[in-house]
Amino acid sequence: MLVPVPYDRQKSVQYAQKWALARNPRYFNFDGLGGDCTNFASQCVYAGCGVMNFTKDRGWYYRNPSSRAPAWSGVEFLYRFLTANRGAGPYAREADVGELEPGDLIQLGNGSGHFYHTPVVTSIKAGTILVAAHTYDVWDRPLQSYVFARMRCLHILGARRWK
Repeated sequence: MLVPVPYDRQKSVQYAQKWALARNPRYFNFDGLGGDCTNFASQCVYAGCGVMNFTKDRGWYYRNPSSRAPAWSGVEFLYRFLTANRGAGPYAREADVGELEPGDLIQLGNGSGHFYHTPVVTSIKAGTILVAAHTYDVWDRPLQSYVFARMRCLHILGARRWK
C-alpha cells in the first residue's frame, strides 16, 4: 500500500545551499556528459522527500552512475516522471510561476520547445525568484538573469512510499 510522504521544502533548500557551489561525492558529476543540473535538482528533491522509485527505466532513482533512472538526470524524463507519477517517489504538477515555492523546480527551454536546464527555487524575495543550479553553479541567482524562450514550473506536491 502506498502512503503519503510530505515534501520538506526546508530540507530541499538546505541541501541546495550546501551543495550548489560544490559536489556531493555520493553522486556522479555529469558536467562532462551534458550537464549536472537535473542530477542536482533530483538530489534536492530527494533531500526533501527521501523516497525513490526503483521502477526500471521509468522510475526515479540513483544508486551509481550506471544504475540510475533516466529521470534522475534527464530534463524531459524528470518532467514526465514528476507529472505522471502515481507510484512511489515524488510527484508534481505543472504550475503557474506565481504558485512556486522554495524547493520547487523550473525548467528552461528554447523557442522550439526543447527544455535544457532545471534550476531549483531557493527563495522568492519581493517577487524575485532566486534559484540554485549545477553545471554553471549558482546559489540564489535571480531567475530573470537567465536567457530563455520558454519556462515551465513544477510544483512538488509530495511523495509516496510503500508501507
